[in-house]
Amino acid sequence: MLRSVVKILLLTGMVLAGSLLVVHYRTSRSVEADLEREQQRTAELRTIVSRLTSERRVADVIVTEQVPAGDGLRTSIVFVEYSADGSALPARHFTIDGKMIHLDAMVIKFEGRFVAENDSLRGHSVALFTTLYGDAQAPSQGFAIDPPGEAPLAYRNRDRTVSAFEQEIWKNFWRLADEAEYRTAMGVRVAQGEGVWRPFEPGKLYTITLESNGGLNIRSEPLRGIYQEALKAREGPR
Repeated sequence: MLRSVVKILLLTGMVLAGSLLVVHYRTSRSVEADLEREQQRTAELRTIVSRLTSERRVADVIVTEQVPAGDGLRTSIVFVEYSADGSALPARHFTIDGKMIHLDAMVIKFEGRFVAENDSLRGHSVALFTTLYGDAQAPSQGFAIDPPGEAPLAYRNRDRTVSAFEQEIWKNFWRLADEAEYRTAMGVRVAQGEGVWRPFEPGKLYTITLESNGGLNIRSEPLRGIYQEALKAREGPR
């Protein structure tokens, strides 16, 4: 009788131990699964935040010459835009009156959800540079860059084609600015004119960036030595 009781207790203990192991295993797997899901969600949120706060280089400016002109200065620059894939467009050369250069643009900012989702057409703000001029001249005397009403060259494909959506937003830019319902239908948050300006001088690289969910910014840094030497070689002996 005693032996039977002992066997029953031993078997019961084994069953209980086994049950506890199964519960522990299932609990551990559940915790691991929850942790994996949380890590994945955290990574996705970081990606979304990165998209919403990132910037894209859209143009570079270098001063090639700055000389006295009357009571002020005359400034010559090289202006290079970059396409969405980062490739450089043909350089353009301008000479303006003054040291303070103004660069005006038409900017379209899309709804944040499209940026967060990395939408192929609305995943980043877009800009069309309209006019460049100096502080010693009227804006009406500035240099035209991209013609309003057409998709900028920077946003065209390699075969120079442009989507119907992009054609429409540039053709109807001011309608986007004025009509809330039309903006909503196109997924646009803001359509407005923007400008950046500051003093420009030789020996620096000026980079213009466009925020993924915002507007234009401009920063400067010392021009690297190799570019300085290239400019000297271009100027030739004096």
